[in-house]
Amino acid sequence: MEYKRPSCLKSTPSGFCPGCMHSLATKIIAEVVDELGQQENCVHVVPVGCSTLNMLYWNGDMVGAAHGRAPAVATGFKRTNPDRLVFAYQGDGDLAAIGLAEIMGAANRGENFTVIFANNQTYGMTGGQMAPTTLIGQKTTTTPYGRDPKETGYPMKMCEIISTLEAPVFVARYALNSPKGISDAKKGIKKAFELQLSGKGFTFIELLMNCPTNWGMTPLQTLDYMNTNTIPYFVPGVYKDKEAQEK
Repeated sequence: MEYKRPSCLKSTPSGFCPGCMHSLATKIIAEVVDELGQQENCVHVVPVGCSTLNMLYWNGDMVGAAHGRAPAVATGFKRTNPDRLVFAYQGDGDLAAIGLAEIMGAANRGENFTVIFANNQTYGMTGGQMAPTTLIGQKTTTTPYGRDPKETGYPMKMCEIISTLEAPVFVARYALNSPKGISDAKKGIKKAFELQLSGKGFTFIELLMNCPTNWGMTPLQTLDYMNTNTIPYFVPGVYKDKEAQEK
């Protein structure tokens, strides 16, 4: 079978940093939308961050949101257009810092849309500052000696936090640094979208990613770093699956 570029992506070359997994995440999301036949029905909500670049690459309806406010915008759009497939694509600084109230509110209300959370443990677009998910000891431009929990607290585990709420129906985390992780992530995104299209409620997918530029590593080095540091702390897996629990 010949592989073709997903119809949800323009032919524009990617402007993400070399080796950055945002390109990979965008591709598998687009593949899922194509496979579900939702190209004309999908709405991509984009806040501030590296995700904003998707405005250049996504071939379909998009809505811009202020920093951290994607869940609020998605709520309004989905409630007024309940038959549309709506998803927000947010980074860790955007979702877990400035947008923490918005994501928790939407999840707690059980809004019927999907949030895809790109977790690369840094503020990628604005200069590599410490994010809520930055690991202990990880160096950033605002923690040049490594994150110290005594001063800045511990990395936030968003899947674990959101899965404690009653309303969300599917909460899962996947790592994009291996073929299996990529395959699992695509299946998870597809399940989240299918649940949304069935009117089941709020779905949350976390994608563990890299940031070669701000981590100060080559793309290959970031893969090893994720195995050694990121994945042991942010353990991949399904954290909540109401549908499976009810069977």
